[in-house]
Amino acid sequence: MQENRLPEMSARRGFFKKASAVVIGALAGIVPGLSALFVFLDPLRRKTNAGESVMVASLSALPEDGVPRKFSVVTSHTDAWTRNPDVPIGAVYLRRTGQKTVQAFNVVCPHAGCFVGYKVDRKSYHCPCHNSTFALDGRINDPKSPSPRGLDELPVEIRNEVEIWVKFQNFRAGHAEKIPVS
Repeated sequence: MQENRLPEMSARRGFFKKASAVVIGALAGIVPGLSALFVFLDPLRRKTNAGESVMVASLSALPEDGVPRKFSVVTSHTDAWTRNPDVPIGAVYLRRTGQKTVQAFNVVCPHAGCFVGYKVDRKSYHCPCHNSTFALDGRINDPKSPSPRGLDELPVEIRNEVEIWVKFQNFRAGHAEKIPVS
């Protein structure tokens, strides 16, 4: 009777050996597969620096009489797997409004998205596309102006008593309200 059980036990042992090999093989394959998936998706889960303040200039770069100066906004840009240092993302006009206070405006006209210039002789901003004019404080100068709103003011922070940091943002042109562009 014992001779009949020997092939049956051998068959069971073979099954357990094969089942164990399949489980161990699957675990050995899952670990590297999950690791590869994690590495592949890692850039997508990282925080971007969108909406963060950017150091634009120093207080000493601005005239004390309140005349605006144009500055490029440059930051590092991370796009999924690629990191680009020193990428220009826009420009701002900065002007002193006090000894340690600064006002910032996006250089893009709220009417059609053209770039505004500053006219020193008129002490105002001017959009060459449709002749919109803006006062020194960013408000619309002429009631007949086609611009639906004044220049887009941006939040400014003075750090270390000399660094001007701006929270740069673009807004949709042609709308009366400031709608951020994502």
